[in-house]
Amino acid sequence: MTHQIRIFDFDGGIHPAENKTQSTQRPIRVASIPNELILPLHQHIGAAAKPVVSVGDQVLKGQLIADAAGFVSVPLHAPTSGEIIAIEPRLVPHASGLSEDCIVIRPDGADRWIERQSLLEQLGMEDFANIPAAQLVNHIRQCGIAGMGGAGFPTAVKLNIGQRNIGTLILNGAECEPYITADDMLMRERAHEVVRGAQILLHILNANQCLIGVEDNKPNAIAALNTALVDLHEEHHIDVVVIPTKYPSGGEKQLIQILTGEEVPAGGIPADLGIVCQNVGTASAIARAVDYGEPLISRITTVTGDAVHSAGNWEVLLGTPISALLALADYTAQKRERVIMGGPMMGFALPSLDIPVIKTTNCLLAPSEKELPTNKPSMACIRCGMCAEACPAELLPQQLYWFSKAEEFSKAEQHNLFDCIECGACSYVCPSEIPLVQYYRYAKGAVREERAAQAKADQARERFEHRLARQERELAEKEAKRKARAEKAAQAQSAKAEAPAAMTDKTALATPAASNNNQATELDADALAKKILAQTDRLEKAKERLAMAQQENHDTVDALTMAVNKQQDKLTQLQQQAEPASENP
Repeated sequence: MTHQIRIFDFDGGIHPAENKTQSTQRPIRVASIPNELILPLHQHIGAAAKPVVSVGDQVLKGQLIADAAGFVSVPLHAPTSGEIIAIEPRLVPHASGLSEDCIVIRPDGADRWIERQSLLEQLGMEDFANIPAAQLVNHIRQCGIAGMGGAGFPTAVKLNIGQRNIGTLILNGAECEPYITADDMLMRERAHEVVRGAQILLHILNANQCLIGVEDNKPNAIAALNTALVDLHEEHHIDVVVIPTKYPSGGEKQLIQILTGEEVPAGGIPADLGIVCQNVGTASAIARAVDYGEPLISRITTVTGDAVHSAGNWEVLLGTPISALLALADYTAQKRERVIMGGPMMGFALPSLDIPVIKTTNCLLAPSEKELPTNKPSMACIRCGMCAEACPAELLPQQLYWFSKAEEFSKAEQHNLFDCIECGACSYVCPSEIPLVQYYRYAKGAVREERAAQAKADQARERFEHRLARQERELAEKEAKRKARAEKAAQAQSAKAEAPAAMTDKTALATPAASNNNQATELDADALAKKILAQTDRLEKAKERLAMAQQENHDTVDALTMAVNKQQDKLTQLQQQAEPASENP
């Protein structure tokens, strides 16, 4: 580090036992290819990807198997070569224990890659600095990269900064949660990839500086990053900033506050402050995507806990069943089996070991009962205030608990429910052992359901209003046509009434017999004119029905067309009958 960086602090936070050394005694190991890969279509925030393959298709490693289904979405690629054997709902890694659509691949063991090139080779360039930022962002999107340290937010969306000016890029290497060491080992062994990713991100964002925040309990990672900065001649542009070990310093908003002293406002994003924050694992994935043309098909996952006898970090293919990865770590099932995805603070217990590894799976914790006892029944809140002191977001956890429990969700929202990062610090310090975070998650889910229901109701109301407006418009058009026909008929009647007054003197002196004949002819002409008017009206109505059927693409179009032609023929016949009558003197 060549620049003097001032370190700030955030309110709250805790210091739980780290338990990290168990999984850092061995280098990163490569997990073997399992017998089956289960790839959920929804491994990220946003819309699930849409399959572009079918059951029975043969795929190669790195081949696109599901495309992004919108702006906030990412594609999915085959982690190895093999056959698509199913596209069906399977259990996915989520606290709900629900199933979602997954693509299931049976590997063929050949592990054959698709043809791939670095982005520089594809474009015939020597330096990525010559590649437009928008093209780099699109390449990152096509490689299926999502945030690998948090909730899996699509990286390309995060890099789409619009008209904002970004001054600072922050790479998050804090990894503050106990037991998890995936980022630590990545920085130790692949520091050059992390720095390379930082270079690419700096170019995309046109940022002035890059800060890599690492907790002071990772000296080996810090040394490796500083060496990589020198090797890549970035020691004067990128700074490795050592921060005090404190949970949850790895939270995005907390790390930004530590490194810059700025606070992201409620409802805002870091880009509003001119800051973009990315995980070091994401930076490594970006480097491999640009330099080698590799999509995101694997990740480093920590496997630890007293129930495994070979704790460590594994580079594992996405879709690998948890059971297969645990077997590699020599897992011994406990009497009360419990495997947690994530750490002990923010992770959740898995309902099954057949659930797959996904893009956000940074840790599998298999503790013994002694190591991590199961939750005891909660007791009544004693209003001690320890939760408020520990909250890094400066919220009032006690009030949020009461509102969530009483299902007073609007009041919970007013107390900034959605600013809660669900770090678990409040639950950790609670002497009554109340599962506070679970209450907040429940309240957030209920609010989201209410919002979704309201959005659907608003859409239904808009559709109903548009339908009423269309019906009123159609009625007005029909009324206008009816009035036009009535006026036309009145004009025709008036013209007929004036015709006898214009008779010549010769006609007036005609014999009584001739006069009688003329009167009869006039009566016939009147009747014929009425028939023509009536037939014209029927023809117009038939045409209206045909137009409506054509607009709605109804299956009666052919029949209505024949009806219109028939009415038109009748009108033509009547008009032909009227022509001789009008020609008689």
